[in-house]
Amino acid sequence: MWVVATAGHVDHGKSTLVRALTGMEPDRWAEERRRGMTIDLGFAWATLPSGGTVAFVDVPGHERFVPNMLAGVGPVPAALVVVAADEGWMPQSAEHLAALDALGVSYGLLVVTRADLADPGPALARARAELAVTSLGAVEAVAVSAVTGAGLPELRAALDRLAARLPAPAVDAPVRLWVDRCFTVRGSGTVVTGTLGAGRLRVDDELELAATGEPVRVRGLHRLGVAAGRADAVARVAVNLRGVPRDRLARGDALLTPGRFRLTDLLDVRLAGDPAADLPATLTLHVGSAAVPARVRPLGPDTVRLRLARPLPLLVGDRALLRDPGRHHVAGGVTVLDVAPPPLARRGAAAARAAVLAGLDGRPDLAGELRRRRLARVTDLVRTGVEVTARPVAGDWLADPEHWRQLAVRLGEEVTRYGREHPLEPGAPVELLRRRLELPDRALVEALVRPPLRLRAGRVTASAADALPEPVARAVARIRAEYADRPFRAPEAADLADLGLGPREIGAAVRAGALLRLAENVVLLPGAADAAVRVLAGLPQPFTLSAARRALDTTRRVAVPLLELLDRRGATRRLPDDARIVVVACG
Repeated sequence: MWVVATAGHVDHGKSTLVRALTGMEPDRWAEERRRGMTIDLGFAWATLPSGGTVAFVDVPGHERFVPNMLAGVGPVPAALVVVAADEGWMPQSAEHLAALDALGVSYGLLVVTRADLADPGPALARARAELAVTSLGAVEAVAVSAVTGAGLPELRAALDRLAARLPAPAVDAPVRLWVDRCFTVRGSGTVVTGTLGAGRLRVDDELELAATGEPVRVRGLHRLGVAAGRADAVARVAVNLRGVPRDRLARGDALLTPGRFRLTDLLDVRLAGDPAADLPATLTLHVGSAAVPARVRPLGPDTVRLRLARPLPLLVGDRALLRDPGRHHVAGGVTVLDVAPPPLARRGAAAARAAVLAGLDGRPDLAGELRRRRLARVTDLVRTGVEVTARPVAGDWLADPEHWRQLAVRLGEEVTRYGREHPLEPGAPVELLRRRLELPDRALVEALVRPPLRLRAGRVTASAADALPEPVARAVARIRAEYADRPFRAPEAADLADLGLGPREIGAAVRAGALLRLAENVVLLPGAADAAVRVLAGLPQPFTLSAARRALDTTRRVAVPLLELLDRRGATRRLPDDARIVVVACG
């Protein structure tokens, strides 16, 4: 199946043409049939000569119902532009064409109706000229009479040729079904309809309501009035939702694949149409089937920031249009450039932002997004429409490679700076480094740690930081000189205090490998543990604490924690009778 929308001036025969092609009545309301004028969207379908199916979204042509027309055209990939031979080009012909051009619709047909009432040549020539300067360009044209049937076979053949030119739909893409109708069916509950432009729907799929984010489940699907277990894009579908009250949904809402879209009420766009500086402060943004008031802030000559009255599920690259409902004027088409733009709080920020936007083309680009954002979560980029192919640097964080290299340099500088400012502390706290580097997550700091930096117990230090402050180094040197020939003797607490070695200084010396701490205020020279194992290995095995103390020529104050250290290291093993044996002898 493929889907096409009609477009054209009121009473130019759009609905009559659809009725002649399909044998179905597109006008759903009695009021429409009584007045002979389409007021709301109509739907019908037909089988073409090739065997393919075309579904029509028939739109109203009167200027009062342009918002309804836009709700039908927004999600549709192709258009049937209808002009009556006896009236020719008219105001709503121009506004509908402007809307198609603003939305970037580039596939379509030109149909001149009422060929039985007037020569179609003049209307055909004028319409061709009007279409030629829009996104539709040069399109195939057919003159028809829905009354006599003349030209209808040629139109059906032209529709087949149009279908063959349409790009293949992205059936593996996430679903964003813009709702154009919502109603209740007795015994089934809430039903919504829309044009499935991309993706695939199945019965029992879980979706989410764009307006609230709440999960909903597909109870049933219909394609062209027939129940189906699955619907692939492009298709007109009716979706029966389980457990959702009718009043929770309306035209302009959307059903989404969970986790694949970002709701945004702030976006930066490129404008094709009126100059940005000439736009009124408030316009209506039409996208999909939604129509939302938007406050307009010009940034550059053709770029503006929009503040929406309610958030919408938008992606980078989306096409939409801005319309001034008071003037019945299409202000221009827009291409979404950014759905998560930065604030413009500082003087000159708008001009700087305009310069950035000038280099964007609305095509999602991972490298470009990372250059601009420097850091971004995978999930956030996916929700903007960016395909993520790079590996995260930490968790689900992605980083611009150059920014990541600069962060690594800055981390080293901050660690060195902290070491100078706090020489006795065991490195810089990760949380403090996160704040200094202005990073959003501690995991990013930890991921930046590379040799010669080291991460220990929530702090980052550098190998060079092992150099001790001069007063501590002098105190350690005195201990080394005094105890070099008595390696298993430890200075008393008072001696340590006299040397200026308090708990912080001792901690710094231990971290630097200059001292070995056995217990509080019990320190030896760093090689004492290995030397003790060699001495103890020469004793008759097993040996007692008393024997070890005598062999090491030390006190119980040192011997007890020293043997416990050797037990923990696996060099000795304590037996049930409190004796020990040497398990691993050091060479």
